[in-house]
Amino acid sequence: MNRFEATWQDSDATNRDERFMRLAIALGERNLGLTWPNPSVGSIIVDESGAAPVIIAQGATQAGGRPHAERVALAAAGERARGATLYVSLEPCSHHGKTSPCADAVVEAGVSRVVSAIEDPDSRVAGLGHARLREASIEVTVGVLGREARRAHLGHITRVTRGRPAVTVKLARSTEGLAGSRHGPRLMLTGEIANAKVHLMRAHADAIMVGAGTVLADDPLLNVRLPGLEARSPVRIVIDSSLRTPASARVVAGARDIPTWIVTSVAAPVEAERALTALGVEVLRVESDEGGRVLLPEALRLLGTRGLTRIFCEGGPELADALAKADLVDELVLITGRSARGQGDVPALGLALQDRMDFLDCRAEEQIGPDLFMFWERP
Repeated sequence: MNRFEATWQDSDATNRDERFMRLAIALGERNLGLTWPNPSVGSIIVDESGAAPVIIAQGATQAGGRPHAERVALAAAGERARGATLYVSLEPCSHHGKTSPCADAVVEAGVSRVVSAIEDPDSRVAGLGHARLREASIEVTVGVLGREARRAHLGHITRVTRGRPAVTVKLARSTEGLAGSRHGPRLMLTGEIANAKVHLMRAHADAIMVGAGTVLADDPLLNVRLPGLEARSPVRIVIDSSLRTPASARVVAGARDIPTWIVTSVAAPVEAERALTALGVEVLRVESDEGGRVLLPEALRLLGTRGLTRIFCEGGPELADALAKADLVDELVLITGRSARGQGDVPALGLALQDRMDFLDCRAEEQIGPDLFMFWERP
């Protein structure tokens, strides 16, 4: 038995499909943040000819989006794929891009059955991959763990259906509901274990986003500092309507090592842009509102055209509330940490975000060390 092989004793075919699909989804989730503009798909190949099914190969979409998960798994399986079952967390592609369609590769490999979690909403696919497989007399089952797969592929789905990346807002608050102090030092509300969890979430995002106020107040690095995952630091994005970000900011100083984009208004000073671009920052301009603030829907659409699918927003209450007001919050991670009695005066949840939460579902709570994580999502 090679390192991919495992056997399952399970007489319930539906339960077996869910177990294998859960593994496929988990494989794809490992590479979230590495594959944009493509989705991070997971796939496994199972030999069901014996008394018990045997996993013979697995694959995930590789960094940069190629090769796709199905091709990785098929290459690992070789001739053993003939007559086997392929589990895949997203419909195999059916269009010609940099490579030929994965659906054709599955047919050529002789796979006899395909279990797909969800149809790909990309208009270039949208059921055509499944149709191609059925035309080749391959048995196709769609919808196994569909909800979990949609969550895993939220960025891809949002980009192809809404024209923008999915946005996850992360906010930390004290037990009194405060996020910080307007004039005092930064409040350290969460513990080391919770902070490590946040860094892992960063590693699975395409980009981290903050506002210029956060850069000026905290001078953050906005990178991943988990041992062994430092190379997983995503693109850093600053929403800065008037280009206030100083050349001395740490995100600017490291712009040649970690891509750093500043989204500003068309009216922002050209001299400031020149100073920032000379240091490796990329400046993107969009329209502004009557107050001169970047129009966030336009900013997100522009970031979608750049290929981003998942943005992790750590910009604090002001940016979070602006995103909520524009209906751009797809997920909310709310962390309740220690008390800040007598120190903070900035509420973590603005009025727009509080209103928006009435339309979000709380899908999970998780105690991580002394801190409570609550995960909310758009239905």
